[in-house]
Amino acid sequence: MEVITFGCRLNSYESDEISKLLHSGGYDLADVVLVNSCAVTKEAERQLGQTLRRIRRESPDKRVILTGCASTVNGKKYEAMVDFIIDNQNKLHHTSYDKILRKDAVPGHVLPLKTVPQKSRAYIQIQNGCNHSCTFCIIPQGRGVSTSIPVGEVYAKVKNAMQNGYNEVVFTGVDITDYGSDLPGKPSITQLLTRILRMLPELPRLRLSSVDVAELGDDFLELFATEKRLAPYLHLSMQAGDDMVLKRMKRRHSRDDIINFCKSARAARGDVVFGADIISGFPTETDQMFFNTFNLIQDLKIAHLHVFPYSERDGTPAARMPQVDKRVRKERAATLRALGSDILCEHYKAQVGKVIDVIAEGGGTGKAADFSTIKLEGKEVKLGGLVKAQAVRALKSSIVCSVLE
Repeated sequence: MEVITFGCRLNSYESDEISKLLHSGGYDLADVVLVNSCAVTKEAERQLGQTLRRIRRESPDKRVILTGCASTVNGKKYEAMVDFIIDNQNKLHHTSYDKILRKDAVPGHVLPLKTVPQKSRAYIQIQNGCNHSCTFCIIPQGRGVSTSIPVGEVYAKVKNAMQNGYNEVVFTGVDITDYGSDLPGKPSITQLLTRILRMLPELPRLRLSSVDVAELGDDFLELFATEKRLAPYLHLSMQAGDDMVLKRMKRRHSRDDIINFCKSARAARGDVVFGADIISGFPTETDQMFFNTFNLIQDLKIAHLHVFPYSERDGTPAARMPQVDKRVRKERAATLRALGSDILCEHYKAQVGKVIDVIAEGGGTGKAADFSTIKLEGKEVKLGGLVKAQAVRALKSSIVCSVLE
């Protein structure tokens, strides 16, 4: 079986879960291609269509299964390109695949789950869907309202990951800092983190995939300051740094909210590093609005940028707003990426001489707790292994570190 994944970290996690589910289910997967799709931008769907046509052209006898957000939002569009469509709500259930993969299954043939890490970190979904209505986003249509995984189930998944050799766990979802609003007692993301870290003192590192500053309070910052196993990397669902753009996006935070959160997080934890999702060329964005975003990124030293030129989505309010020229969107995106690269390079230079905890990713590379990319020299480290290494020199896109015995 081949699994092709588009889009976010949550999709990557769910692809892994589907793969485990299918390999443990006794199915004949020799001629199966599963495509887990994304619908967040038009470009994502263009690439999806291109991929599906290539599969059909190169492997006409394959059984192609389409799932993910595009299958939920625009399923009919892809009916002629694939054999089966499974929407987001059903893609993690055995029964969905029983209907389409059982015909030629070998009775009693069950493949065991892998018990060693195939990746350097374990992604654990704690939440799905979104209760908000940003004007550019179609995700709520693809994933529905926010739903949270109960604390007990999250604990069991983290413990299982540790038993399978993972030294880092990443909590992922669509809007993870809205965790718990649908559960009895409404446990917050901070309460979940506190309980997991308290119940599993042997867990080396816990990371959040992204955060919304509008949903985090002083209790999170207090935990962040005292719990060193919580990775000192916060990836902000920021989108823009201009108040008018944020308002037209229907975001729930302002420019000052971003500034105040970053200042408080840096005061709580001096080693914190920030990343951010940014949309360039959002409808009505003027040069001055763009430079407000540019200057905010520069002032806050946001090192890890995920920059996306705005892409219209049919059925969203933003698609009906006055549009910025596509060439300008791309130019602004390139400008922000260059800024992010410069900030990251300066951060890497500042790490030279320090001893860094690194989790190996294979191929002589690894990740630091602050999400720095590390090139490891010296002793070979197994995939997922946690080691101490000394930073010896900085490159443009990584830090060269010598593994300490």
